[in-house]
Amino acid sequence: MWLLLAFLAVPVIEIGLFIQVGGLIGLWPTLGIVILTAILGSWLVRSQGARELMNLRQSFNDLRDPTEPLANGAMILLAGALLLTPGFFTDACGFLLLIPGIRAAVFRWLRGRVKFETFSFGQTAGHRDYPDDKVIDGDFTDLTGDKRPTHKPSGWTRH
Repeated sequence: MWLLLAFLAVPVIEIGLFIQVGGLIGLWPTLGIVILTAILGSWLVRSQGARELMNLRQSFNDLRDPTEPLANGAMILLAGALLLTPGFFTDACGFLLLIPGIRAAVFRWLRGRVKFETFSFGQTAGHRDYPDDKVIDGDFTDLTGDKRPTHKPSGWTRH
């Protein structure tokens, strides 16, 4: 239900803002602001996204919980989509998500609402714990031997 309301409310808000801002400063300055925010936003998304990707790699290297860098990366990606969408409201929301303090607050809020059971990172080297580990003993006979094929290879077999 909230998603439906957002899909209805955001375009109405954007149209209202375009009318208000366009009435105050004119058509061309309004379009110039929209294009300028898209260019500036894409540059900021690229630089912050690269930094967050580096943080994600470092968390994997240090075997730390990658949840926060992943969430930051997702919020930066959402910010990029909002900034590339023409409009003042979506640009404001996109620029807000590019502020690290806002992202941290959103992450804390999301973390309080999402529940998870366990988190583990890989396994201990050389240790495998299979509850029903069974060993099957058997004999085998090599059937390839020194036999030569009686026909020409078809191309589907290796020799």
